[in-house]
Amino acid sequence: MAAGNARLKAARIAAGYPSQQDLADALGVGVRQVRRWESATPPWPHPDQAQALTRVLSQSLEALGFTPPDGAVADRGRRTVLAATAVAVGLAAVPTQAVAVQPATAADDYAAVTRSHRRLYWSVAPATLHPATVAHATLGCALLQETAGQTRARVAAALAESYLLAGRIEFFDMRDADRAQQTLLRALQAAGEADDPLLGAAILAHAAFIPAWAGDREAAVERMVAARTYARRGPASAGLLAWLDAVEAECETRCGHTRTALHLIGHAEDVLARGTEHDSAEWLDWFSAVRLAAFKGNTQLKAGHLPQARTTLLGVLDALGPSDEKQSTVILGDLAAVEAAAGEPEAACGYAVRALDQLERTWYAMGMDRVREVRRTLAPHQHERCVRDLDDRLYGWSTTVSALAR
Repeated sequence: MAAGNARLKAARIAAGYPSQQDLADALGVGVRQVRRWESATPPWPHPDQAQALTRVLSQSLEALGFTPPDGAVADRGRRTVLAATAVAVGLAAVPTQAVAVQPATAADDYAAVTRSHRRLYWSVAPATLHPATVAHATLGCALLQETAGQTRARVAAALAESYLLAGRIEFFDMRDADRAQQTLLRALQAAGEADDPLLGAAILAHAAFIPAWAGDREAAVERMVAARTYARRGPASAGLLAWLDAVEAECETRCGHTRTALHLIGHAEDVLARGTEHDSAEWLDWFSAVRLAAFKGNTQLKAGHLPQARTTLLGVLDALGPSDEKQSTVILGDLAAVEAAAGEPEAACGYAVRALDQLERTWYAMGMDRVREVRRTLAPHQHERCVRDLDDRLYGWSTTVSALAR
């Protein structure tokens, strides 16, 4: 029996279309047409079908086993489009004879490592995890050139997650906003390759933090509008929608609009109450009802609602789990700020020292920022014993060297 068009069959399977019917559905043609193309003497496709084939499988017709009839022009345009796409997402130009060589399982294998990095974020030092995450993203860029169809889309989604994780580390752990900005842009481009609007919404919302920290409310609001636009293309889960409210609330708080921020947090609480956070995407592991309460406590603090902030933050601290060590440093810092604002320097120093204890075990730049902010507000009490003891810890050898190294 004739082997048929083995090249097309191999490309179909590698692109994530296990059956001829799957490919036919992706191309919008009948399955009999696919059978003819996979026969020993495949007919040269019509122009519209040729365009669809090269788009879905990311190979030229000749590489897919077709022999052009006399006078037919080989399909070079598709390779040009692929090259432009590669440049857009920061890849090297696609070679002239680029072919999809990775099997469909490549997406599973690549995504498995992405998931592992995501879980390791909560326990592994950022200086250790960041190079591994960036290297994994580099591998994803290479795989993106060697896959097609559904396989390519899944690799692109995992690549977007890897870039998002790297951007989170750069902004929240390394405090390198400029680098985070560029990494999040790559994450957004990869999400576009995957056509994943919800992941795009998450990336855009993270990008809103950057101008908000600089006090640029207009730029932060613009990015949040874009994030909400992408979320509407979802459908988005209650967890994602509530998190978008929380992010915007944080941006408004940073820009001095605490009343607006508290309104957004109230809306987020209602969204979570009506839905369930458990229907969210697997990558939305940085948000929960407890994390929303953490946003709320910080906003109450900045609004001057000290008793409410104290109650909220103590509740969050009790609810945090063993894997929430980074978040606990932020909460302890906020509790220290509450006590400092309430004129209780000894209590403030106690919470700040607890945060430093945790930071020695699990570094988190955002947590250290909170402690330093508290120390500045304690300037009127700097001659008191508790503040001097805090300084001894804050400017100890290990803490100071760690802070400067990062």
